[in-house]
Amino acid sequence: MPLNQKSSSLKQLTTVSLNPMWAEELRAILRGTAGSFLFGIPLLYTVEVWAIGSATDSLRLLGVQAVTFVVVLLLTQIEGFRRSLTIQPIETVLESIEALGIGIVCAAIALILLRRITLETPLSEALGKLIFEGVPFSLGVTLARSTLERRPRSRRTLAEPFATETTSFRSILRDTLIDIDATLIGAIVIAFSIAPTEEIAIIASALPDLWLLLVMAASLLVSYIIVFASGFTDRSERAERGLLLTPLTETLVAYVVVLIASALMLIFFQQLSGDDPWQEWLGNIIVLGLPASVGGAAGRILV
Repeated sequence: MPLNQKSSSLKQLTTVSLNPMWAEELRAILRGTAGSFLFGIPLLYTVEVWAIGSATDSLRLLGVQAVTFVVVLLLTQIEGFRRSLTIQPIETVLESIEALGIGIVCAAIALILLRRITLETPLSEALGKLIFEGVPFSLGVTLARSTLERRPRSRRTLAEPFATETTSFRSILRDTLIDIDATLIGAIVIAFSIAPTEEIAIIASALPDLWLLLVMAASLLVSYIIVFASGFTDRSERAERGLLLTPLTETLVAYVVVLIASALMLIFFQQLSGDDPWQEWLGNIIVLGLPASVGGAAGRILV
């Protein structure tokens, strides 16, 4: 065999063998990202944390980061966000560093998205907010598998003596309603305690109109990552469930459900009324829709 042909064959073999490894690594990072947002989003909507982060000195911030790393290290020894069943000490340390990094990056993205950090924010204030908000985000990375990974479970079946077309349609409709119910429940669990707070109005009032589109896009993206890209569920299995036949359709429909739930929660807590301008309604609903989307996505993968 010519030398060039041998080299080409070896290159193809290496590429084929590395692709699954990189794909699994990407899924692991996305799993960590999903858990990071699930745990970190609620504390993100807390004005006291913003204030504490802004006023904390550098030495104490370093201590907070060190304590966070120790806790992440302990959690990684128990669970970790990868699927490996055994882990060596050096791998534990490396995975803990990676988990901390993922948490910090996710916290930074969330703070910038909600304009808690802007180009005008002083460096010391931005760093303080990032480190304090990064604590739950980093812990969420290590707890992603134990919290979000779906375990095999028995599902209810219709007690029909014969399989019929009507039974099949009922089963499809049932699965669709289960997904919608799970979206509602997850959205309420995460966003219900955030809806009555003043942080929603504070954040919404600071967002330019076009920035709301970015928040909507981020909500859809995080929802998609949690349900379809993180590997917590089987995409082929979800494609066979209910009337929401594609990932895009399911993500869009779920987001509509989440926005309706967000509006109802804001009305319930009297944060919105008929006298408020429509711009305020739109801003508050979209801002609350971000944590509600995270909760709705988590609810769907756990049913």
